Amino acid sequence: MIGSSYFLGTGYILNQVGPSAFLGYILGGLITFLTMCCLAELSTSDPLEGSFVSYSVKYVSSSWGCGVGWSYWFSWLVFIPSECLAAGILMHAFWPEISTSHFTILFGALITLINFLHVKVFGEMEFWLAMIKIFLIVSFSVLALLIFLGALPDYNPDFLGGRYFFNEGGLFPNGFAVILISMVVLIANFQGSEIVGLAASESHEPLKYIPKILKTLSYRIVGTYLIPTLLLALIFPWNSAGLSESVFVDALDKYGIKTYGKVFSLLITAGAISCANSGLYAAVRCLHSLATHRMAPKFLIPINNMGIPVFATIVTCAGIWIVLISSYLLPSSQLYANLLAVSGFTGSICWISICWAQFNFRRKLIRDELPAPSIYKIKFFPYLTLCAIFIQVVCLFVILLSPTLRMSFYIGVPVILIPIILYKCTRHGRPIL
Repeated sequence: MIGSSYFLGTGYILNQVGPSAFLGYILGGLITFLTMCCLAELSTSDPLEGSFVSYSVKYVSSSWGCGVGWSYWFSWLVFIPSECLAAGILMHAFWPEISTSHFTILFGALITLINFLHVKVFGEMEFWLAMIKIFLIVSFSVLALLIFLGALPDYNPDFLGGRYFFNEGGLFPNGFAVILISMVVLIANFQGSEIVGLAASESHEPLKYIPKILKTLSYRIVGTYLIPTLLLALIFPWNSAGLSESVFVDALDKYGIKTYGKVFSLLITAGAISCANSGLYAAVRCLHSLATHRMAPKFLIPINNMGIPVFATIVTCAGIWIVLISSYLLPSSQLYANLLAVSGFTGSICWISICWAQFNFRRKLIRDELPAPSIYKIKFFPYLTLCAIFIQVVCLFVILLSPTLRMSFYIGVPVILIPIILYKCTRHGRPIL
């Protein structure tokens, strides 16, 4: 889940929202938790290869499943380049004589190579990259807390209190509504958690491990998103945040911790590689699932002896490289914000579909007078499910109020509607060519 979109994109969120950005992460964490509860119930009650694409087909409709599948695939098609671009922005700060675009292409080549290797390589690499990300988050949180308390005399001997929390325009310097407007970008920072559903079919004992993962998800959200963001807002002025550098590095530099700031900035690229790597894994499996449902060309179905849907990987990589090459055409910070917003919008469609499928699944059990799920079930049905759907739908429409982000709405809506229309206009069971 944690990529450079968090380490770099949080600067955009903080600049747009103000110190109350941590409230946006609370709301984003709530949406994530509820959506993953819905996915856990579906995954443990009715395990299906293809996860949420298959659940959308089975419990909503075939045409909606087609739209969701292609929309989700597209969300990664733009999110992966945003991760490569973010890594490029960070590396450009180290070597300004090399353009951001060149670094972006380099990271794109690395991620492409990894996903043509055996799936065991992917899993092993993700483990070590995740360890680096956890180290970064924990180390920043400890340093930020010490800075806030004035416990680092060589860097900041004073207790900061609410200096940056309330004295720079207050908690909501740009109004409360901007939290909802920026949610589509913020939710992109949480996307990737649904990959557990796609990976379940390739893992051992998914019915055992998915509930365990879910039980710790709320703690992970608090530890990896909420605490660091809250501490960041307490030690760094929101109106100084931006996309030219990681706001976490800017905060360390502000207090003279520049040597570790450079190390921190360099290690953030591990987050970019990890998140983009996972995203490509998810996009390929999603496209393969569409093909198995005869919603994509049949040549995408074969899997080689290394466990890779090779043709689905080739097609996905080709789409990613088309977006990557466009990094030459637009300013990096402008392109990055728009890619993140489009990915957040289309990814939210997938999350809404997960909740919708769970809602219909449980209603079917009630209607058929069947027992409730035994391994895991979401509590307070249907209220929490409907709450998750409602909040996300509101966030998708509120984005129209933002002149800089509404383009994601204009792109995201056709991305889901066009596959649905094409599916309805073709004979059912025939692949969309």
